[in-house]
Amino acid sequence: MFERTLRLSEEDRMVYDNALKFFERECVPHNARWAEQGVIDREAWEKAGEAGLLCATMPPEYGGSGLNFRASAMLMEAQIEAGSAGPGFSLHSDIVAPYIYAYGTEEQKQRWLPRMATGELIGAIAMTEPGAGSDLQGVRTTAKKDGNQYVVNGQKTFITNGQLANLIIVVSKTDPTKGAHGTSLIVVETDEVEGFRRGRNLDKVGMAAQDTSELFFDEVRVPMTNLLGTEEGQGFIQLMQQLPSERLQIGVTAIKTVEKALEITTKYTKERQAFGKPVFSFQNTRFKLAEIATEARIGRIFVDHCIELLVEDKLDVQTAAMAKWWCSELQCKVVDECLQLHGGYGYMMEYPIAQMFVNGRIQKIYGGTNEIMKELISRML
Repeated sequence: MFERTLRLSEEDRMVYDNALKFFERECVPHNARWAEQGVIDREAWEKAGEAGLLCATMPPEYGGSGLNFRASAMLMEAQIEAGSAGPGFSLHSDIVAPYIYAYGTEEQKQRWLPRMATGELIGAIAMTEPGAGSDLQGVRTTAKKDGNQYVVNGQKTFITNGQLANLIIVVSKTDPTKGAHGTSLIVVETDEVEGFRRGRNLDKVGMAAQDTSELFFDEVRVPMTNLLGTEEGQGFIQLMQQLPSERLQIGVTAIKTVEKALEITTKYTKERQAFGKPVFSFQNTRFKLAEIATEARIGRIFVDHCIELLVEDKLDVQTAAMAKWWCSELQCKVVDECLQLHGGYGYMMEYPIAQMFVNGRIQKIYGGTNEIMKELISRML
């Protein structure tokens, strides 16, 4: 049913198969416990590293497998297929690691990336603050020079991997007088500093097994060599260069969720009886699923096109914003409609469609709200 135009190699397919087996074996059995405790086990990260699922796109000399974003998409899709929402592997591997690879010095890459690939270091990126979300120019966290160190002060919130991360890229103001041009990215290794504190593991609407936290930096001192980039003030540009990839990742997970919701709902409606016949036999059900199938096909073709653009380093800001906006909106609409077709059972958290419903709502918010995506798209008109 889910035809695609993406040129998948045999290696890409093997990545998907191996990842699917890993998630089904090492993650799915722990879903309920992880959701209850609000964080996955530290051991799961180490097992993912052993299985080669972390930092797969990094070159072998930095501990990776030298694959491209097609393989990353396969890992994300395998996680959706398995139904394991907890692990924040993609943020670690496809957002944090690329910042270090793109802007880090050779010493930084050798120091951090191999340990990220094994799961010894767990990555996070601290952008959002209580008073600054999509408006990254409004961050108030500072990193001031003191001798050969930066002294970091500030507060971050809604940080994915926040309870476990021990390598955090902190969006900071190295010169608060310069606005966006005074923003820099500072790497904090939390195991090696004083003054760093984790706040609450936040109680969210969905994604219960994924740790999302407040972080506090109180006179945290790090070497000046922990600056990402050749000079201060490049942080905002670096963020803008990397955000299209992050937004496409949201599109990838969204369209895979749409396909999965359609699959399980079609199966359910063919098995569930109402008024003495399958729910699928009612015209309203068939027509609704026909609409979803069509929208899923459109979204899949567009997302696969965007993946190829990213692999070729041709994905622009506006197209990435389109993928993030349209696919996340489609995901929320489709999952809601599929839940309705499940009737009362769809409202029970033991059913995958209910889990998709609560977990998916964040897709329209993080990575830049969908309102911001429309603003970005409008600038090309």
